Amino acid sequence: MIPAVVYAIPAFVLLVVVEVLSYRFLPDDDERGYELRDTATSMSMGAGSQVIGLPWKAVTVIAYAAVFTVAPWHLSPASGWTWVLLFFTEDLAYYAFHRAHHRVRVLWASHVVHHSSLRYNLSTALRQSWTPMTTLPFWLPLALLGIPPWMILLEQSVSLIYQFFLHTERVDKLWRPVEWIFNTPSHHRVHHGSNRVYLDRNYGGILIVWDRLFRTFEPERERAVYGLTKNIDTYNPLRVAFHEYSAAWRDVRAARRWRDRAGYLFGPPGWSPGAEG
Repeated sequence: MIPAVVYAIPAFVLLVVVEVLSYRFLPDDDERGYELRDTATSMSMGAGSQVIGLPWKAVTVIAYAAVFTVAPWHLSPASGWTWVLLFFTEDLAYYAFHRAHHRVRVLWASHVVHHSSLRYNLSTALRQSWTPMTTLPFWLPLALLGIPPWMILLEQSVSLIYQFFLHTERVDKLWRPVEWIFNTPSHHRVHHGSNRVYLDRNYGGILIVWDRLFRTFEPERERAVYGLTKNIDTYNPLRVAFHEYSAAWRDVRAARRWRDRAGYLFGPPGWSPGAEG
């Protein structure tokens, strides 16, 4: 099964071109828009993630189907309530996935790819992980609820397509009721900021209500400084994809106690013995 997001790729590329042109004819005050090497890296990461992701999707389908077969009931796709349940549970699953991938280092090693650019534009949305294997457990409960696997995969694609449009500085804050309920470019700029006040905030996918409910919401007040707290200074896709795995392995090898080794893997990014992560 080919994810719906694959069919949206030509539109993604076209919209990147449109945004590039918008910076050409309506330049930003500090010229933060696009940089050729950065954009090429983001595109390379996106292409690689699709190559790796397609065969992995087969494993995902099998896992969802296996859990679905043992679900105590099977919900009907013909019911509108099934789609309503899917929308909210999938978005909550994304929130859990996203928050965990910021707070557990071995998961962050996969997700850090998406935050490694010093720029924030539509091409940044395409800068995706080459290790999608860490995502699977977070959506399995939806299959156990009796939601058909194909519906889960479709809603995941809808969420990813929606989130593509969040990666832009060309859109200011929206109408207040929209900003209160939905994830917007303003909220997601905060999420990508390395400013101290913005770290580990705004994990939402389509909705921002989970962040408000679980107290991880932060409004956009100061302009975001993009990138990591310790930037990697490379455009090499292989290094971008695996640099944090290498760093974690170095820390684990250097640790003397098993407790510290576990901390380096399962503690938050930045964890060290005797200090808070």
